[in-house]
Amino acid sequence: MKNVTVTLPESVEAEEWELKMMLAAMLYQQGKATGGEAAEIAGMSKRTFLKMLGKFGVSVFSDSVDDLLTDVQNAGGRNS
Repeated sequence: MKNVTVTLPESVEAEEWELKMMLAAMLYQQGKATGGEAAEIAGMSKRTFLKMLGKFGVSVFSDSVDDLLTDVQNAGGRNS
């Protein structure tokens, strides 16, 4: 895991968990981190992370049609 230090002005009011969640959500949205990786960055379970995404303006669903088709195929494969 990489460590990053960010210095914020005193006027920025945000909790550490909130900043981690914002970063994780953006990385997830941009496809730079998987749901599991983003959850680890945010310091929470994958399930909790996915539930929190909407509160941060990020969809759980990918914008990519190819990703959606892959998800549908993977979901269908579990039942066979």
